[in-house]
Amino acid sequence: MTSIVIPAHNEGQVIGRLLDSLVADPAGPAAPGDGETDIVVVCNGCTDDTARIAAARGPRVRVVEIPTPSKHAAMRAGDDHARGFPRLYVDADVVLTAADVRALVEPLTDDASDILATAPERRIPLTGCGWRVRAYYRVWQRLPAVREGLFGRGVIAVSKAGHARIAALPPLMADDLAASLAFAPGERLVVGGAGVVVHPPRTWRDLMRRRVRAAVSTAQVEQHQGPKDASARTSVADLKALVRRDPRLLPSVVVFLAAAVAARRAARKAIRAQDFGTWLRDESSRQN
Repeated sequence: MTSIVIPAHNEGQVIGRLLDSLVADPAGPAAPGDGETDIVVVCNGCTDDTARIAAARGPRVRVVEIPTPSKHAAMRAGDDHARGFPRLYVDADVVLTAADVRALVEPLTDDASDILATAPERRIPLTGCGWRVRAYYRVWQRLPAVREGLFGRGVIAVSKAGHARIAALPPLMADDLAASLAFAPGERLVVGGAGVVVHPPRTWRDLMRRRVRAAVSTAQVEQHQGPKDASARTSVADLKALVRRDPRLLPSVVVFLAAAVAARRAARKAIRAQDFGTWLRDESSRQN
């Protein structure tokens, strides 16, 4: 049986679209107990109607509520209630279909495979985003570490052995980055036959909130693993290589660099204070 764990903190605006997508496919996630897929939504510290909206999707969706607003605690609570492997951890604000789930699970059930973790290709709809946001993502999506890593997709699927690897990780803000770095390149796979819709921030201000959070959380990961092990940072060489391949990207690279410099400066105070608990949430991507 495949289990899907969805941590959700005040995601009433968006969780319905994810659950509707997962249960819409008649060949996809089925009712609990039939041996195929079970979906566990863990509402952590919710003060909105997330739990009610999730429960309204019927018996295919089981809702667990915990009082603590913590993604790490929600994932562990989801593990306590999940019924099987492979297991997917899915952010409540993305969109994933049952067909995508099947594609992600397939490499993890091959006994001859060394793959322990998979993730889907990103689909980032930029319509309605400000021009600087669009410029930023034109560069970000092309970066080698971003293309190859499992982070920034809102979905990671693991086998039982892969789960043991990530379950041993400490609570980290950048849980997806830490999970990606926990696997060697030969143990992880971005599945071309699976896609996830990741809604980007629409405004520059919200993009910067995301980037500051990313800068702080990356610093936290590096403190636990050491800079030599944290392989997801962007180098100047990466950006130069993009411009050499496509000179038209130069204006977008300038925007990307401006965002990176501003985010690192803004993150310094939190890093010095070891504040790895303040979650700078982007609300614009949650607007319908």
